[in-house]
Amino acid sequence: MDEDVVGRFRPALDQLPEQADVLLLAGDLTRHGTESEARCVATEFGGLGVPVIAVLGNHDHHCDQVPQVVKVLEDAGITVLEGDATVVEHDGIRLGVAGVKGFGGGFAGRSASAFGEPEMKAFIQTTDDSADSLAAALIGLDCDIRVALTHYAPVPETLAGEPPEIYPFLGSYLLGQAIDTAPTALALHGHAHAGSERGTTPGGVRVRNVAHPVIKQAYSVFHVGNHGP
Repeated sequence: MDEDVVGRFRPALDQLPEQADVLLLAGDLTRHGTESEARCVATEFGGLGVPVIAVLGNHDHHCDQVPQVVKVLEDAGITVLEGDATVVEHDGIRLGVAGVKGFGGGFAGRSASAFGEPEMKAFIQTTDDSADSLAAALIGLDCDIRVALTHYAPVPETLAGEPPEIYPFLGSYLLGQAIDTAPTALALHGHAHAGSERGTTPGGVRVRNVAHPVIKQAYSVFHVGNHGP
């Protein structure tokens, strides 16, 4: 997001407290990851009347200003997760959200491995570390309902519509395995702009791709409970 789209979502967002108890943002909040763009995000998504929880996406990392971006967002009251979790309580129900950007690597049968050049090993190690931190955050939550929030996809089903050749750069099965380590009600991700909305982890957790070009609205509303959305 930058100045040319500020205000586009706000009319719908101002009605959010009547529709939902929390807003989750699945990354790519900015166009190039600059501090000035983060201020636009803070203007659009700050002060909504419900808790706002986010992870960053690859766009948000592009200009190497992640600390500045995170500070601007958090100063606006937006919780930014990266390998950690937060709990929101509403009407006596404790909703736990564990979040991580994630990374690529591919999916079962067509995934990269930590073999060969150090560059490839580093690529997969990044995904390994990310998935491990997500699993630890989910397991460590003390809550009634768990939700996993990532930018990269944890399953291939929500990538349907994207060129198969780029699946390894859109997500990793390791994220799906991490989500299945705890009783998770729902997993949300972005990144796959030409993908599909619905998928399921091998363990049965419902996955939803909430990238804006997929949902084609300011937000989608999910009702979650102990048996999922």
